[in-house]
Amino acid sequence: MADLERLRALLDAELRSGCGDRALAGGLDDFLRLQARGEPPGAPLLRMLRHLPAEGYRSLAPPERAAWVRRAIATIEHASPHPPTPSPRGAGRGGAKRPTDGGPRVAGRGATPHPPAPSPRGAGRGGALGRPPRAAIAELPAGAGALELPLAQAGLRIGSAMVERFERLGVHTVGDALRYYPYRHHDFTRAVPVTQLRVGVEQTVHGTIDRVQEVRMGRAGRMRSTEAWLSDESGTRVQLIWFNQPFMARQLAPGARVAASGTVSAFRGRPAFHNPELERTDERGAHTGRLVPVYHLTAGLPQRRLRDVLATLLARFAERLTDLLPKAMRERHALLPLVDAVRQAHYPDSAETLAAARRRLAFDELLAIQVGVVGRKRVWQAQGDAPQLDARPAADAFCATLPYALTGAQRRALDDVLADLARPVPMARMLEGDVGSGKTVVALAAMLGVVAAGAQAVLMAPTEVLAEQHFRTICTLLSGEPAPPLHGLVALPFLPRTLRVVLLTGATRARERRDALDAIRHGGAQIVLGTHALIQGGVEFERLALAIVDEQHRFGVMQRSALREKGGSPHLLVMTATPIPRSLALTVYGDLDLSVIDELPPGRVPIETRWLPPERRHEAFAALRAEVVAGRQGFVICPLVEGSDAVSSRAATEEYERLRTREFPELAECIALLHGRMAAADKERAMAAFAANEAAILVSTAVVEVGIDVPNATVMLIEGADRFGLAQLHQFRGRVGRGDQPSVCFLLADDPTPEAEERLSLVARTRDGFALAQADLELRGPGDTFGTRQAGLSSLHVASLLDAQLIATTRWEAEQLLDADPGLTAPEHAGMRVLVARLEHDVLAEIH
Repeated sequence: MADLERLRALLDAELRSGCGDRALAGGLDDFLRLQARGEPPGAPLLRMLRHLPAEGYRSLAPPERAAWVRRAIATIEHASPHPPTPSPRGAGRGGAKRPTDGGPRVAGRGATPHPPAPSPRGAGRGGALGRPPRAAIAELPAGAGALELPLAQAGLRIGSAMVERFERLGVHTVGDALRYYPYRHHDFTRAVPVTQLRVGVEQTVHGTIDRVQEVRMGRAGRMRSTEAWLSDESGTRVQLIWFNQPFMARQLAPGARVAASGTVSAFRGRPAFHNPELERTDERGAHTGRLVPVYHLTAGLPQRRLRDVLATLLARFAERLTDLLPKAMRERHALLPLVDAVRQAHYPDSAETLAAARRRLAFDELLAIQVGVVGRKRVWQAQGDAPQLDARPAADAFCATLPYALTGAQRRALDDVLADLARPVPMARMLEGDVGSGKTVVALAAMLGVVAAGAQAVLMAPTEVLAEQHFRTICTLLSGEPAPPLHGLVALPFLPRTLRVVLLTGATRARERRDALDAIRHGGAQIVLGTHALIQGGVEFERLALAIVDEQHRFGVMQRSALREKGGSPHLLVMTATPIPRSLALTVYGDLDLSVIDELPPGRVPIETRWLPPERRHEAFAALRAEVVAGRQGFVICPLVEGSDAVSSRAATEEYERLRTREFPELAECIALLHGRMAAADKERAMAAFAANEAAILVSTAVVEVGIDVPNATVMLIEGADRFGLAQLHQFRGRVGRGDQPSVCFLLADDPTPEAEERLSLVARTRDGFALAQADLELRGPGDTFGTRQAGLSSLHVASLLDAQLIATTRWEAEQLLDADPGLTAPEHAGMRVLVARLEHDVLAEIH
């Protein structure tokens, strides 16, 4: 059997030593493999090893090792016997004690009743769950250790097929099941008479089943369904239909008292319920008369079956939950005890107790994120000394050579960056600015200041298109010439020697790559631009002092860390043109200081945005033709590269041919195509032709979302606009309006839903990128909008990133906590270590 006590000691030593795999001679991997021999399925050590890559612990980067070690320590702590958590005496005045016999609680103020027992009828043909044998209960691990039990060992009468369905939902253990919260509740407390049913509204009726029968529907009667009639106290009847569910006819009988809930449909001119949620009100333990949970499902797992299993586990194991928050913190914010919060999240007594439960659970999730990001920032700044650089003289000298003055917002942002560079603590700053606000100039000024101080700077972009655009833009700003100078060499009066700018991407030819790598290694290249190729093996810097990541929401935490490790302790500046709502800035990007460029350079003409329905799409192409005839240029954006049978939307390759052969045949030679699947040389030719006005129309996919800067472009047509998010549409239209001519962006969609039409109308009437970003966050969530899946936010079960007040509260608590106990080593903070380790585990699981 694994020696968990010795393993815990080794892991503590590994964490203290910086996770360099030096806690044991030969490394941890051999010890772990030896200890795992003969361990039973579901053993704590095997669960730890499941989250390591096949190459083992040694293959992880130090940040990944630290996250795994903390998670492993938390697993060991869970596996160790814990005394039962004492029941808090009274949640508020008149609070009731929990009975020791597991019976119903007296519902005083703040009291939480046990969830109802599973229905004796079970869920369809699965039968009743019933209680496990007494011996099975006796063999359960003591205390919180039982929460780590796999479902198959939790005393449930469910087979392997049902366990597999739960695992598809991410429910592997008892603890996972308790944390599998409903996404909404059926409110059976608000029933209406049948006469007051309204089509399209979610409502509930109580009554008696008058008639029930299996019926055949569909073509040739192949769909076996159930039809029933329910009458309320007035005798008024409503039809209930369960499509493709013939078993419902066997579960119901005339005379049964039920509650039916769902969205009211219309059938033959009368209100009806199609596939309603049904609860028996004449059975012991029925859920009706209260808020009943509704969970996300998977194939083969009906709602009632899922609900019964979770209710059984909740009644049996909820008392074993350990409250991980310090008592003083819970009292300071009037938070429910964890056991009460979990129970009320599933089976609330009222809408008020549900809100209180969700607030408590959201607090836990957001606090873990805040401790993680604040801690990461402090670790970043504590690791080694950053070079102190007086970058201001050269930065100011460069700004003086520009044909325009920086805006006030640009000046403030540059001052922030230069002040950070002058400190020995590594900078960790985000530079945020709307499209066209001038972030690149600020970044270049900082890079030149670093070069003047005798060091190197690197800028990493997420795509080759953007990296190449940065190379051209920077070379043009430095040399004043439209084409990059030979070998990227530029002589500047305020630098002591000739500056060399190099570009390194995955498409760089072998000979050019060798030359670039040699120049980077020996300091011959002072400014390095590229893609993820910069963090691959073989790239070594002589003296890297500033690392810049552009469009940083497209990079994961580990990629940013890998770039930093190329230079020891360089300063880090990350940039984004996607406006970030404050709530997201305090969570996903909470480890970064923030500078915002919130004004556009003078002379920028506002972009008109128009949403055109399908019957008016010809107006957009007429406007594009007029602009091209007048000597200006335009974009046509498509959501797909090639046509697809699975997705009904316009494709760039097909639209390119259509424009050349049908829409603008006289301009066929002036239309270029750009998409991500093209060879690097072909992309370069297309972009160069458009930048030089040799191509008047560029048909492209989303690769032009950022990085294309053509002041002569005045028209943007976005095909399939309903397939893009609001923030992304805002980025697209930022590709025009960069000169002194009026510009317009047309939003086109062939068959948009009413919801999509409203979203497109919102883009058309809103120019504020921050307002659109907030709306996108509300509509689509952080993962789709801002690419934050790697930040752990897709693992949030309850918390909302729209709750700015709770986010600010947990931020303050995290800073106070880490000020008092930076390593969370105090006994009263053991629970916080578990919360943070659980979050880091989720992050690593998503990255791998």
